[in-house]
Amino acid sequence: MQIGVVFPQTEIGPDAGAVRGYAERVEELGYAHLLAYDHVLGADPAVHVGWAGPYDIDTTFHEPFVLFGYLAAVTSVELVTGIIILPQRQTALVAKQAAEVDLLTGGRLRLGVGLGWNAVEYEALGRDFSDRGRRVGEQVELLRRLWTERTVTHDGAYERVNGAGLAPLPVQRPIPVWFGAASPPAFRRAGRLADGWFPQVAPGPRLDEARALVAEGARQAGRDPEAIGMEGRVNWRDGDVDRIVDHVSRWRTAGATHVSVNTMRAGLGTVDDHLRVLGDVADALDLAGPH
Repeated sequence: MQIGVVFPQTEIGPDAGAVRGYAERVEELGYAHLLAYDHVLGADPAVHVGWAGPYDIDTTFHEPFVLFGYLAAVTSVELVTGIIILPQRQTALVAKQAAEVDLLTGGRLRLGVGLGWNAVEYEALGRDFSDRGRRVGEQVELLRRLWTERTVTHDGAYERVNGAGLAPLPVQRPIPVWFGAASPPAFRRAGRLADGWFPQVAPGPRLDEARALVAEGARQAGRDPEAIGMEGRVNWRDGDVDRIVDHVSRWRTAGATHVSVNTMRAGLGTVDDHLRVLGDVADALDLAGPH
C-alpha cells in the first residue's frame, strides 16, 4: 500500500520557498505521493449571505497544475489531484495541462477528478452547476482520447472536438483518472469509469456499502472491480501517532491501494509543524522500509 501526504493547501501560505521545502522534506521522509485539493475561487460571505461552505474568499489554494509544474523540478514523488473539479473546467485545456505535468514529472501524475459543491465557483468560470454529473463521464472519455490519439474528432452531448490533438502526448497513455465519490450515483460512476477512487468515509459498514456500489458499477460496465484502486485518508489529531498507525492499518485491511496523511485543521501553525508531525508518522510507519 502506497502512503503519501495531503498538501496543506489552506495552511501553507503563499511563500514559494515553503512549498518547495515541504515537498522536498516529504520525499526525504519516505512518502510516495503528494495529493492536492482544488479550488479556483472562494466565495465572499459578505455577498453570499448565509454561506456555509468549508472554504471562503480568504482560504488559500495553490492551483494544482501550476503547483505540480513547479514541484516536478524539485521532487520525484507522485503528484495527485484530489480532486480537480473537472466539470467547471474546459476539458481540452485540462487534457493539455495534465499532459504537460505528466511529461515534466516523467509519468508521475495521477488525475483525481470530481464534481465539486461550490455553485459560486462554477458561475464565475462560466460552467453550468446543475448538469455537472451528466457531463463528467463524457469529459473523462474525451480526456483519454486526447491523451492517446494523435487526432481526435468527438461530437458529443456536451463536448466537441473536430480533427485536433495534443502535442506532445503525455508519458502515460492514458494518465490514470481517479474519482472522488460521496453518493450512490458517484460510487457507480467510479466503478464504470475510474482507474481508482477516493472514499469520503472511514473503513467500516459505510465503506463496505460504497465499495459494493463501485463494484456493481464496474461489473455493469464489464470491468473487474479488483482492478480499481482505492485511496483512504487519515487525519492527524491531538498528537496521537498510535491512532494514525491504527487507521492506516485499517485501510490496509480494507483493501486500500493508497493512503494519504492529512495534517490540516489540526492546529499546526507553521510548515515546520506540519513536517514535524509527518516525520513522527513516517517513523511510526517505518516508511524507510517496506509498507
